[in-house]
Amino acid sequence: MKGNKIVEITSISMMAACISICSWINIPFIVPFTLQTFGVFLALKVLGGKRGTISIALYIILGLIGMPVFSGFRGGLYHIMGPTGGYISGFLVTGLVYYLLKRFFGDSVHTICIMIVSLIPCYLFGSIWFAIAYTYLGKPIHFLHIIGICIVPFIVPDILKILLANFIGEKLNVINSER
Repeated sequence: MKGNKIVEITSISMMAACISICSWINIPFIVPFTLQTFGVFLALKVLGGKRGTISIALYIILGLIGMPVFSGFRGGLYHIMGPTGGYISGFLVTGLVYYLLKRFFGDSVHTICIMIVSLIPCYLFGSIWFAIAYTYLGKPIHFLHIIGICIVPFIVPDILKILLANFIGEKLNVINSER
């Protein structure tokens, strides 16, 4: 029983590290994006909703205490309080929604659908935070403009990251089940 706890803690820690590494990978495009979302969904797919959400929380806590785990090798409360910090916090909401949907629907709904639905609260939470942060900085911004710059350009890349996380997660689960 004790060995299982060690494996569980190690797995959660490794996925938090994976999310961190994914946040450092910056893909230049019209709007640059990172692989953070991929790391979040890989953690949820591999560890399940509960443990995956714990790994997301660990990632956020590491960033809050100043570890450079966020994009651009940044960390600290200041980064979370900035305009894009709501999306990082929104990953935790994504994990919780994923966990609840998986518990409620189980395998009756495909995991990819659950992942996509779980991303919506992250977009909402992050966009609302973005609007608050910009207004606080004295730069009011229209919500439709926020949707145009903070959500629309990321929909296709995020769906591709979800598909990749699901594919790799299934391969990793097959490897684990063969042991």
